[in-house]
Amino acid sequence: MIRFDSVTKTYADGTTAVEDLSLEMPRGQITVLVGPSGCGKTTSLRMINRMVEPTSGRILINDRDVGDRPAAQLRRSIGYVIQHAGLFPHRTVLANVMTVPRLLGWDRARSRAAAMEAIEKVGLTAQQAGRYPSQLSGGQQQRVGVARALSSGPELMLMDEPFSAVDPIVRAELQDELRRLQDELGITVVLVTHDIDEALTLGDMVAVMRYGGHLAQFATPADLLARPADDFVASFVGKDRGYRALGFADVQVTPRHESTVRLGEAVPAGSGWVLAVDDTGMPLGWADARSWGGPLTEDRVRRFGSVARRGDSARNLLDAALSSPSGRGVVVDEDDGGVVGTVLADDVLDALATSGAPGGDAAHDPERSGADADRTVESP
Repeated sequence: MIRFDSVTKTYADGTTAVEDLSLEMPRGQITVLVGPSGCGKTTSLRMINRMVEPTSGRILINDRDVGDRPAAQLRRSIGYVIQHAGLFPHRTVLANVMTVPRLLGWDRARSRAAAMEAIEKVGLTAQQAGRYPSQLSGGQQQRVGVARALSSGPELMLMDEPFSAVDPIVRAELQDELRRLQDELGITVVLVTHDIDEALTLGDMVAVMRYGGHLAQFATPADLLARPADDFVASFVGKDRGYRALGFADVQVTPRHESTVRLGEAVPAGSGWVLAVDDTGMPLGWADARSWGGPLTEDRVRRFGSVARRGDSARNLLDAALSSPSGRGVVVDEDDGGVVGTVLADDVLDALATSGAPGGDAAHDPERSGADADRTVESP
């Protein structure tokens, strides 16, 4: 557990970056600090490992004041990941990841074994371990940064905007990887971001900070969306927080049966939208067979906006339906990725109305625009 007790940081020029910050970050969970630029979130993070010294107040890790430990010793016990990975360009991936174990005094064999284990945990290969950072993509470099932070087996990892320098697809992959690693290792993570979607996706707890280094609200993502503390928080979370809240709404939706067609198979003319799959049964996209017939070729297939997994949140199910060219969201098995069936937006909204979850009233609102009210879809 990390506890801030009335922590303030004021610089020599009189600027107060953080003022009277008090909160407890749970052990073994991800806590996200989020807010606009200049709100003190990075300063707060850096005070945990004493890269920035507080002006007043105390920060405790597992009830021990960080000020009671030598700064260098403290930092080596805490994993630290920054925006651009901060790798040594003249060292291989393996040598970069071995840095902290070697600083801790581990022998070369032990350091190498720990580094290789960390490299494998973040999804990199032994071949990549022998490369230099310039030979890797931005996403791979960031994985190396995470591996380096994990190499000494820390119980705490600090992450300062770790994924903001990569493209959205890689960012989503890295977010999934972080969640997997945290679940697997049970480490405590404190992450800074300016992206509210990232905060809500990754955080078990989210601290929203306002200008002047004040804590505006500290809550779970679901509570933050349902009950913002004030207008600032409501504005920062965004006008579409009702839709975001669906990401935490569990609904029981039984997927509809959906026939599939493999590439190369014949499709009768006038079949409507057909779901294309590859030779293994994995979904590829939709093909509009309302006005043509014949063998299904790849150029006929329109890719998905998104797919949902069985048991996903209402938001993911609804997004799959609304982003689908056919109006039918594809649901896949969470284990093997095969097609389970499809859902309509109305299926999700009806389930929300039955469960009483946020957004459920929309299912019975004749003026709603988020369902299929204005959509014309011909089904097979």
